[in-house]
This record gives sequence, C-alpha cells and structure tokens, in this order.
Amino acid sequence: MESLKQHPIIQQYIVWNRFGDLLGMDFDVESKGHVLYHMTISDNHLATPFAAHGGSVAALIDAALGVACLSQVCEEMKVVSTVNLTISYLNPANRNDVLTADARVIKSGKRILFVEGKVSNQKGELVATASATMNAYPVSKISEKIF
Repeated sequence: MESLKQHPIIQQYIVWNRFGDLLGMDFDVESKGHVLYHMTISDNHLATPFAAHGGSVAALIDAALGVACLSQVCEEMKVVSTVNLTISYLNPANRNDVLTADARVIKSGKRILFVEGKVSNQKGELVATASATMNAYPVSKISEKIF
C-alpha cells in the first residue's frame, strides 16, 4: 500500500498549509489515524529569551491532531476541521528543542472524530498533552476543481 502521506488530499494539504511552513513544521504518517509531527524551536517561536510561546506548541499539536484525522478520512475524500481543542502545558519548550507531536485517532464516526496527542522534546520530556474533536466533511466543499 502506498504511503498515506502521498494521498492527493494530504499532498494538497501540504501545498495549502503555509502556516506549517512559517513555523517550520513537518510530519510523517505512521499509519491510518497516527501521525508524528516535528518542529524545532527557533528564535521565531520564542515568547521569552529562551522559551517558546504556548501558541507555537498549540499550533504543532493542533496540526498533528488534524493530520491524524485527515489520514483517517482522506480515502473517503474528506477533509477535517478542528471543532474543539484542549491542551495542557506540562513543561516549557526551549530554544533549539526538537519537538515531536504524536497524535492518534481514538474514535472515528461518520462525521465526528476524537483524537489525542502528546508533545515531547528530544530528551523524551513531555511538553504538552491535548485532545480534540474534529469534523469530517467532503473535500468538494473546499475545492471542487482539484479533486
């Protein structure tokens, strides 16, 4: 089976996601409903002289949770949007930390998906945990010409 990251909907997400480029994020689809997202904390992410703004970490985990759900529904020609995101910050993310967000779909219905994830640094220290509810809908609602 070809990698889900090569699916046309996920490839189009990569093209459209300029925000992910801005923050220096990249991801791997481990399996359907399971994604690892990566980001290295640079000066552009900082809120203090050494620690990242919580919004940077929130963006990373939201992206991971979203793409985990996208990988779950892309073969049905659906895309997703975040309905609810709950995040808990456990430790700071510091300059030069390499963060990995590990996200997994825990339940997938016809339209609503539940997903959980965690963000760790290169030392294996837990930086944040999160859960979200996502809405799945036909890709034709955002782009009839591409698919």
